[in-house]
Amino acid sequence: MKAGIVGLPNVGKSTLFNCLSNAKAQSANFPFCTIEPNLGVVNVPDQRIEKLEELVNPERVQPATVEIVDIAGLVRGASKGEGLGNQFLGNIRECNAIIHVLRCFDNDNIVHVDGSVNPIRDKETIDIELQLKDLETVDKRLEKVNRAAKTGDKNAQKEQAVLQKFKQALESGISARAVEINEDEEEIIKGFQLLTAKPILYVCNVDEGSAKNGNAYVDKVKETVADENAEIIVLAVGTEADIAELESYEERQMFLEDIGLDEPGVSKLIRAAYSLLNLQTYFTAGVKEVRAWTIPIGSTAPQAAGVIHTDFEKGFIRAEVIAYNDYVSYGSEAKVKEAGKMRVEGKEYIVADGDVMHFRFNV
Repeated sequence: MKAGIVGLPNVGKSTLFNCLSNAKAQSANFPFCTIEPNLGVVNVPDQRIEKLEELVNPERVQPATVEIVDIAGLVRGASKGEGLGNQFLGNIRECNAIIHVLRCFDNDNIVHVDGSVNPIRDKETIDIELQLKDLETVDKRLEKVNRAAKTGDKNAQKEQAVLQKFKQALESGISARAVEINEDEEEIIKGFQLLTAKPILYVCNVDEGSAKNGNAYVDKVKETVADENAEIIVLAVGTEADIAELESYEERQMFLEDIGLDEPGVSKLIRAAYSLLNLQTYFTAGVKEVRAWTIPIGSTAPQAAGVIHTDFEKGFIRAEVIAYNDYVSYGSEAKVKEAGKMRVEGKEYIVADGDVMHFRFNV
């Protein structure tokens, strides 16, 4: 599951990517410095795994991870192949969610591709390009479906109705994610991988002084996306890069305190991206390893077991489950068992975020 960082050139995408992944994507003051998408595998900050490490004292610890892709900057006309348009749109199609970086700071030394700072115009530029590409996808599909629908094919007629609904929205400048649909319609549209249907998180890139409370640009963005069911995070990306350069945890904390923050903004961003991808975490905890495992929200116990090894899912017998809060309040697995707080769950069990689990299986 991957989240792609998108935005116009020079809004701070590559700098943000560097902060997130510690990979060295080239960050320069000119468009298209990220020619190939850069992929970073990022640890998900989670205090729960730190607490389990403290209680279990394992030989190693493995946190959950999320994949972040830094994609080349898009310009007006990308849907027609302008700039690196086709490549950009193809790279977004391969991602499961979008992190859209908007420039919300003034700085005469950093060139804006459109000559002035206006995050609403920037957002619309990208929205329009993605909507035009989706409209092209819908129109192509409609050509085929219309012919089948004329013959009385009931499935084709259903699909035709759904596609018409999306065509109408896209032509009105409404992204696919804002179209209200039922479960059947969702199933039909899922196969088309519409770019504007992907869940989105807006990152307002601000100056250091606006990191805590935002600014007028951020207020405009919040107002504009109010109907989109999207999350917004305010981040001083340049400041985050400075924090990432500091050697010790103590130095980083002092820097954060000076600007009035309790944790790096990128930590909040990573957790938000994880949630945006509809992911959650369960843990395994033993002296060899304390590990966070990533599963889609709503996974059953056998599906969760399958993330460790496919044999665990195939031969699943049962799961021994401890709620995270019980593990912490009793202090060890043995004490949880003594208190009768360990549960045995079967194949139908839906895993809760933070469950500490052991699987019994037979192949």
